[in-house]
Amino acid sequence: MLNRIAEAARDAGRSPDDVTLVAVSKQQPDEKIDAMLAAGQRVFGENRVQEAMGRWIPRREGVELRLIGPLQTNKVREAVALFDVIETVDRQKLAEALAREMVRSDTAVRLYVQVNTGEEPQKAGVAPAAADAFIAGCRGLGLTLEGLMCIPPDGEPPEPHFGMLADIAARNGLTKLSMGMSADYPVAVRLGATSVRVGSALFGGRG
Repeated sequence: MLNRIAEAARDAGRSPDDVTLVAVSKQQPDEKIDAMLAAGQRVFGENRVQEAMGRWIPRREGVELRLIGPLQTNKVREAVALFDVIETVDRQKLAEALAREMVRSDTAVRLYVQVNTGEEPQKAGVAPAAADAFIAGCRGLGLTLEGLMCIPPDGEPPEPHFGMLADIAARNGLTKLSMGMSADYPVAVRLGATSVRVGSALFGGRG
């Protein structure tokens, strides 16, 4: 997998070091997680706070954890304590809760805004037209944003969505793009992804 990501980066005229592989470990059995750790993988993505706590608290040392699923405001304290990166900031109430908790706990979690590039009603994320104002609002709360994240609609070519995310990031001075999954990560790397979230192509089927 790392070789394929590196090849995609070189084909795009980029350094392979510029792209981080996020292993999506949600719902994976312990033996697959431990095998991935033994192979040297150190960056993992989880969808749910409670599931991640049970899996990663015993394995926390030397691992970067990213929350890539929706975050409820009543789980903000646990999320800030556990995760290094939260990629799904998508609404004012959540941004306010994160700002309060990071001040209270004196913890600086790296944050990404999730953009719903397909404007799908069933999917989380800020609408593209609202993204600039939301980013400004987060900064107004004292939050330091690292980048943007998106999940293109199933069945649509991902290129327009990745391009849109890159454009929003560029005009807001953000340098990190979390985009691309098992089916489309080479395209994402070509269009500027700095991290790709890969599950099934890395682990195989879930246990």
